Amino acid sequence: MRRRVIINAALGVLTTAALALGWPADAAAQRKFSFAYDQPTTTAYGIAANIFDEKLKQLSGGKLSINQFPGAQLGTEPQTLQKMRAGDIDFVITATANASSVAPQAGVFSLHFIFRDEAHLTKALADKQVSDAFRAMIKDSVQGGQVLGLLTMGFRNMYSKKDITKVEDIKGLKIRVQATKTEDTHFPAYGAQTVHMPFGEVYTSLQTGVVNVAENGVNVYEQNKHYEVAPILNMTQHEANNNCLWVSDKTWNSLSDQEKKWVQEAADEVSRREPAMALKLEQESAEKLKKIGVKVVEKVDKSGFQRAAQPIQDQLAKELGPHAVKILGLVRNVK
Repeated sequence: MRRRVIINAALGVLTTAALALGWPADAAAQRKFSFAYDQPTTTAYGIAANIFDEKLKQLSGGKLSINQFPGAQLGTEPQTLQKMRAGDIDFVITATANASSVAPQAGVFSLHFIFRDEAHLTKALADKQVSDAFRAMIKDSVQGGQVLGLLTMGFRNMYSKKDITKVEDIKGLKIRVQATKTEDTHFPAYGAQTVHMPFGEVYTSLQTGVVNVAENGVNVYEQNKHYEVAPILNMTQHEANNNCLWVSDKTWNSLSDQEKKWVQEAADEVSRREPAMALKLEQESAEKLKKIGVKVVEKVDKSGFQRAAQPIQDQLAKELGPHAVKILGLVRNVK
């Protein structure tokens, strides 16, 4: 009897403490998930994680939330992808290009110049048909994890120690690219040599001349201080910097039907709100870079790049597979 009184008293103290901290009454059931990504919290990845966490807490009444592990604390994107599939990380964000390491047809989003402009990019990622087709492709080809939704960091641009104003300017140059078939086909078509390496090695490689050019979003370029070793940002906008939000199958299968609904709705909220916020962040980063003396080359003649890229789009989509062909068609049809 005395033991039961002590246990009940202890539970009462815990409940009182939980309420005082603003937790739900059944805070003992609260669950925190690991959520990993390889960029700083100040990038679009951080925006996406915050939107997801905010919505998940709101829907679950505080029962579900995330612990963020930014800046590659838990590994590079390919590494966190493997850890997620093994069930060691609950949620990860990766570039769709890195997703192609486990689902090659994800490389369709790395095709150059398939998004007409920022408005088209935003609409395409929020389009249910596009999202559903991408998720179906992942389900068909990946074990251990699935994609909940899509997001973006805007467009990728080339940066270096020299101006790139037309396709001829990168002929013979060594350019660091993501390790995908699409990248390895597009850039040689422009006359460049592709080099693969983890993102964390890009700064030193630009500094030492291992590569002459790298390419990424404006905010990523700014936040990682790549302008220190490649002070010219050329607005080529050759490729969308798209990303996907993954959940481990182990985590997903541990959720109740109600919890799965909350998690999916939180991911849908990311796809709705994040693109516009990411594009605004890109503009703000460009202005900051100009103020500190970075040369931003805005007048890039894209016509030569586009002519070289056009025939590659359909060719690569067919080589990648039927899901890629379908996704490419859906993206093109978004008005």
